[in-house]
Amino acid sequence: MGFKVKDHYYNKAKKENYLARSIYKLEEIDQKYKILTKGDKVFDLGYHPGSWTQYTAKKVGDKGRVIGIDIKEVNQKLNTISNVTVYEKDVNDVKNLEELGMQDKFDALISDMAPNTTGIKSVDQTRSLQLVEMVFYHLPNFLKEGGNFVIKVFDSNDAQQYLKQQRHMFEKFHFLKPKSTRSVSKEFFVIGIGFKNE
Repeated sequence: MGFKVKDHYYNKAKKENYLARSIYKLEEIDQKYKILTKGDKVFDLGYHPGSWTQYTAKKVGDKGRVIGIDIKEVNQKLNTISNVTVYEKDVNDVKNLEELGMQDKFDALISDMAPNTTGIKSVDQTRSLQLVEMVFYHLPNFLKEGGNFVIKVFDSNDAQQYLKQQRHMFEKFHFLKPKSTRSVSKEFFVIGIGFKNE
């Protein structure tokens, strides 16, 4: 279901040289919940095409670092940003932090990842939840204690039940549907503040 609505946010992203309109979702989440700080090391999971990486690179500054991975071919435009490194990798194949050029765990993990959609609601919801479960499974390997987390979820009863069971992993746990989300979209974002790593 590949369609592009050339709306206000699409045009704004083009004008401001961002790779996708989804930048404004992260911007709103960050302004509201202060996910990212100068100097942070951030893991962008399923970064493609890269607007979240662009925003995060600016936010964390020269002393910060953004590592992006995706199963899609590396977006070379991101390689020109000095504090960004992107890899063509599946997170399930990453055995240790050194493979990502890191010594320590990340201050924040962000993911705007979505499955290839079929247009069949139940199938898309199930695929989205599988991705979300996979990311939660990997959190202890990548996110340091006290770290922050953002992930996209396609809303469903199963997703709501699953997320309730994960609340204990963070000091604070929020849900948000950013203003730039298309009204027809069933996606929302989960924001975890203060990872407990229990």
